[in-house]
Amino acid sequence: MTLNIANLANGSQKSFSIDDERKVRVFYDKQISDEVPGDTVGDEFKGYVFRITGGNDKQGFPMKQGVLVPSRVRLLLSAGHSCFKVRRSGERRRKSVRGCIVGPDLSVLSLVIIKQGENEIPGLTDVSVPKRLGPKRANNIRKLFNLTKEDDVRKFVIRREVTPKNADKKPYTKAPKIQRLVTPRTLMHKRRLVTVKKRQQEKSREAAAEYAQLLAMRQKEQRERKEELRRRRSSASRNSVSKQ
Repeated sequence: MTLNIANLANGSQKSFSIDDERKVRVFYDKQISDEVPGDTVGDEFKGYVFRITGGNDKQGFPMKQGVLVPSRVRLLLSAGHSCFKVRRSGERRRKSVRGCIVGPDLSVLSLVIIKQGENEIPGLTDVSVPKRLGPKRANNIRKLFNLTKEDDVRKFVIRREVTPKNADKKPYTKAPKIQRLVTPRTLMHKRRLVTVKKRQQEKSREAAAEYAQLLAMRQKEQRERKEELRRRRSSASRNSVSKQ
């Protein structure tokens, strides 16, 4: 079984191939998100505590959280489920996934270091992998550099150097486009939208008042016609009675 161990503290990751089944037997019957001590795995892992985050069986089917079986099952998956990629709106598909209980049929088991032991693991705990990309959102950049809203966020964007494949060209730097950045242009657009919305509301109020006035006038005319018709009928009935 291959143990894919990740160290979230420094961003490093390393795979260890373990052929002795007795060493990995401590992971059997454990579920995803369970914490397991690594003392029995090897002397270099003494004192370490790992958390199981996933894995794949020997045919490549991924483990799915919440499926409490140590084997493979077929589930009807839809949007929002793990191990499923939506290709059409409203699509559902029956797919084979591996249960979240660890067993001997797994080929790769993904682990995360929760507690570091006494000894350093070469290539895993003694190195530091810097992040390739910095934060993109304006508030996240402010949080990273402890900035205030008065500071210009554009001066603190983390740029990365790109080396072109062509040796004749000079290397250049790239920076992400800052998201949710409040600029005078965005404020102008916001003020314009508010103004347009107020105009539409005022226009709808005027139209509603005009319609109500027209409706009241039509109802008044209709009442007057009914009264006139009633008077004519009453006068005609009186004239017919007087003639008799």
